[in-house]
Amino acid sequence: MVSGMRLIGLAGWSGAGKTNLLVRAIPVLVARGVKVATIKHAHHDFDTDLPGKDSYEHRRAGASEVLVSSGRRWAQVHELRDEEEATLGQLLQRISPCDLIIVEGYKREPIPKIEVHRAGNGRPPIHPLDTTIVGIASDVAFPTSGIPVVDLNDAEAVTGLMLDVAVSFEDVLGRL
Repeated sequence: MVSGMRLIGLAGWSGAGKTNLLVRAIPVLVARGVKVATIKHAHHDFDTDLPGKDSYEHRRAGASEVLVSSGRRWAQVHELRDEEEATLGQLLQRISPCDLIIVEGYKREPIPKIEVHRAGNGRPPIHPLDTTIVGIASDVAFPTSGIPVVDLNDAEAVTGLMLDVAVSFEDVLGRL
């Protein structure tokens, strides 16, 4: 169990495997008794349900916000229309209490992040030019990085790194 709400980001180029890593890490964290919440930044239009579903039709008809609830889950969709995109700070304020918030994307935000780097992706590492990178999950070694490096394919090591370098929720809100 983690003490107090904490946060860590995952950053990396498209195709590095951030989502795949997160999907493998979350069950390990949950098995350790960590209540996890995630925030994912999308660079494109997306839908949370399919055309023909009531919530989709409500939103398409013009509702600015749709909340769907059942005995198993609830979801809230806020349609921006001509409004500005919500800031990470605004989104964090909406997260329910948990132990660890993992933010995927938002690589330019001043939050502590683990770089997800895959050599086969053909992109240069981010950490040499980004002081918010506090750890690296990679399939190659970075012996001169000066920060912890774990094997990208070792979910146990990655979750250990997440827990080691995550910072308090309040500290992150203070940075934003």
